[in-house]
Formats: sequence, structure tokens, C-alpha cells
Amino acid sequence: MDNKISLSTLLSVIAAGIMSFCGVVIETSMNITFPTLMKDFSVNTSTVQWMTTIYLLIVSIVVPLSAILNRSFKTKSLFVVGNLLFILGVVLDLCAPTFTILLLGRVVQGLGTGIALPLMFNIILDRVPKAKIGVMMGVGNLITAIAPAVGPTFGGIVVSSIGWRYIFAILLPILIISFFLGIFNIKQSREIHRSHLDIWSLLLIVITFSGLVYGFSSMGSGSILSVKVILPIIIGLIAVIALYKRSVSIEGPIINLGVLRNARFSGHVIAFFILQFITLGLSFILPNYIQLVNHQSAFIAGLMVLPGAALGAVFAPLSGSLLDKYGAAKPIAAGLTFGIIGLILFMVLGTHLSSVMILVIYLIYMLCLGLTFGNLMTSGLSTLAKETTTDGNAVFNTIQQISGAISTSIVAAIVTISQLGTKNLAAGTATGSEHGFILLFILLIIAALILSRVLKSKKD
Repeated sequence: MDNKISLSTLLSVIAAGIMSFCGVVIETSMNITFPTLMKDFSVNTSTVQWMTTIYLLIVSIVVPLSAILNRSFKTKSLFVVGNLLFILGVVLDLCAPTFTILLLGRVVQGLGTGIALPLMFNIILDRVPKAKIGVMMGVGNLITAIAPAVGPTFGGIVVSSIGWRYIFAILLPILIISFFLGIFNIKQSREIHRSHLDIWSLLLIVITFSGLVYGFSSMGSGSILSVKVILPIIIGLIAVIALYKRSVSIEGPIINLGVLRNARFSGHVIAFFILQFITLGLSFILPNYIQLVNHQSAFIAGLMVLPGAALGAVFAPLSGSLLDKYGAAKPIAAGLTFGIIGLILFMVLGTHLSSVMILVIYLIYMLCLGLTFGNLMTSGLSTLAKETTTDGNAVFNTIQQISGAISTSIVAAIVTISQLGTKNLAAGTATGSEHGFILLFILLIIAALILSRVLKSKKD
């Protein structure tokens, strides 16, 4: 049996991965530009936040469609459409004369990213030999894992030196390279079966993510119990329950949520959600702590978290090769141990963290992410039948997006509440960060308990 990964397969993964990387980099780097955008376009804080909110909403709606898109259209066709949409969105934002056009560019970029994110993993699942799946899933997660930390550093350097429009100008040629890599290397490896698009399911997906993303985004102001937070979240939760019931009752659903009936798979999904929640929660807390408590610049804050991201990225493919050799349980257990140690240190030192301490402890935590994140997806998908892996991949990628939107909003609300409770911004930020660390630690313990059960049952 040939276990070698062909060059065309590797270049196909890189082509789709570049799109995913650029999507996450733009999302995180644009956060740094908010004060500048508010001044340039004369908009307030709540308005400029739509740069992130509208992007997350579009990505969250498109990603669940990936399973039916993958079944109905050629992989190369999806790649071309996703890439061209992304390039169009970047050009719109590069030249945007008004804030409305800027938001339109973000919408178009969201469509491209929503297609790109699952596409990379579908290419891996379709074309990589089973013995190499772990390491290639690690490479795929390396591409997306380092982007959240690169974004703020990249954005800070560009904005402070040559201006925010160059964020898009620099990424444009990278996307063009991705386009040609994909055109010449992506090949079709599965049969196409045109599937009927269930309009009711599509409507429920839109309602679900509109409610959840808007509701949780509104939480960032600290008004957790307000109507604009509670009502959209309730509507979103009702819609997702209706979506699940429709998915398991009709033939050929947009996304087969019946895979969640598999207890081992759903256990992996919950743990994956929690790991993403913790990681993006830390990516919000730590740069703010460095700037508001330790009084460092945004550029220094970005540099402090960059080594951790690099370490996590290096360990992602390494952990995948460990899974290929020894199974999922050992690297995941090792990763969770590092994560628990890191979060304990963050909790204990919560209000007295120097920037160097943050750098070192974050390195410890990112060992957790590098060893667990990609392996959770690989191990979870291995519990499904081959014909449902695209549905499983769609679930993982959807969960990743919604977890990111929820995490940042909840953690921001916790920090904001502490800030409002004191006249000393630095002290309030430190206290709020400590409370955030406690929440993240509890969640990691829950994830560890779930994984100890599902990995044991998988082994049995």
C-alpha cells in the first residue's frame, strides 16, 4: 500500500490553507485598526465592531453548507469560487471610499473564507493515505492555529508604519499565489452527487447564527442580561434545535447533524469547542492585559504572544505524527496536562503577571493546543463512517467559528464588568482577567473529563 503523500496533494492543501490563513489573519489584524477606522470613517465603537461581527456571521452561515457543497460540486470549482470571492473582498476593502463598502468587502471575504476553511480538511480526508492523515491534519491546523497570533502583530506593524489599507494590499499577492497553486494541483477524488438544497434548513442556519453571533457580540459591552443579548441567543438556540430535528428527519439534509448521535464523536466536538473557546479567550485577555495592566504598546503585546503561537504551530504536525504512530490518547493527554499547568499558573498569578511571565506561561499553554487541537479533529472523524466524514468536518469547522464568536464576547464581558466596578482601569482589567482565567480553567477540566471517557471507550 502506497503511504506517500503526492506533491500535488501537498500543494493542494497549502493552496486551500493559504486562504484559511489569510481569512484568520485579516480577522485578527483588523481588530488593531478599529481606532484608526473610527477616525477615518467617522464611526463609533459599536459601528466599527461590525467589521468583525458581520465577517463571523457570514463565515458561520457558509461553513455548515460545506458538506452539501462538497457533495454537489467539484473541489476545484469550490476552490476557484472561494478564492475569487476572497480576492474581490480584499480589493473592495483596499479601495473602500466609505465604511459601507468596507463592510461589503468583509461580507465577500466571509463568503470566501467560509468555503475555504472546510475545503482544506476535505482535501486531506479525500486524498491523503490513512497512515498519514494525522500529520496532515496537523499541518492543516498549523496553518490556522498560528494565524490568530500573527494577525495582531502583523496588523500593529502595518497600521503604525504604512497604513491599514496595506493589510489588504500585502495579502492580495499571497491570495493570487494560492489561486494558481490550487488551479494546477487540486484534483477530484470523489464522485459528484448533486444534492437538493433544503430551503427550510438554510433559513434555520441563518436564524441560528444570526441570533447567536449578534447576541453574544452584544455581550461584549458588559450588559450580559440585556434584551439585545438574551433574546437573540434564545432565538438562535430554538433555531438550532429545530435545525437538528429537521436534519435527522429528512433525506439529504444540508448538514447531517445525526452524526452527533455518535457519543464518541460528540464528545470530541464538545472538547474541540472548549479548546477553541479557551484559546481565543486567552488571545483576548493577554494582549489587553499587557497593554492596560502592564502599559505596553499594541506592538509589544503582539510580540509577547507570537512565540507561543509559533510553538503551537511547530507541535501541530509533530502531534499528528504521534497520533499516526501511537494513537490519539497519548498526545491528547500530554497536551491537556500542559494546558492545565498553564491555566493554573495564570490563575495563581492572575493580578501580578509581568509581560515576560505571560510569554512563558503562554508557551506552556500552547503546547496543549499544538498537541491536542488537530488530533481532536482527526480522532473524532475516525469514529464516523467514511460517507459521513464531510458532515463531521462541517460540524467541527462550524463549531470552531461559533466558539470563537462566543468566547471573545463572554471573556470581554467578564473583563468589562470588572473594569466598570472600579475607577482604576488597570486594577479592574487585572481582576477581570483573573476571573476569565478561572472560567477557562474550569472549562479545560470539563474537556479533560469528557475526553478521558470518549478516548477510553474508543480504545475499548
